[in-house]
Amino acid sequence: MAGKPRFGNPVPVSDLATEILDPVLRKRAGISIGLVQSWEEIAGARLARLTRPEKIQWPRRLHEDDPFEPAVLVIACEGMAALHLQHETGEIINRVNAFLGFTAIGRIRIVQKPVTMDKGRAKPTFRPLTAAEKTKLSSAVEQIEDEGLRASLERLGATILGERKSKTP
Repeated sequence: MAGKPRFGNPVPVSDLATEILDPVLRKRAGISIGLVQSWEEIAGARLARLTRPEKIQWPRRLHEDDPFEPAVLVIACEGMAALHLQHETGEIINRVNAFLGFTAIGRIRIVQKPVTMDKGRAKPTFRPLTAAEKTKLSSAVEQIEDEGLRASLERLGATILGERKSKTP
């Protein structure tokens, strides 16, 4: 937390998580959370589903006067995506460097391992809400001024109500 007291002001949980996780990722993997969060824009939707940036390996410098050398970006990859990733290595290096704002990456190392956690599980399906449930849900969130928050809470409520079995009279 950046040293500013945040009393009384709501703060997105993602901001708090980023402040906590970013220094940890930088220290342990040499990578920023911004790079991980922006991976889909950098690698493209097709590759982002099957790949994930693991870490940035910076070359050791014996002396402070040694010239700067670009790092190696280690990317975890599943199966055949490694071939696609290998063909797009140059483009991904350029995109990562553009994202970081300088020529930080010189090479990519591909490590084959599982990337997706819930590969075999299908998304659950929920029953449609009744008109009465929709009305009740809308009235419960109508006082919320922020449109995004109101929509999110309405989706959450629809999911919770959709999980329950309908009450048949």
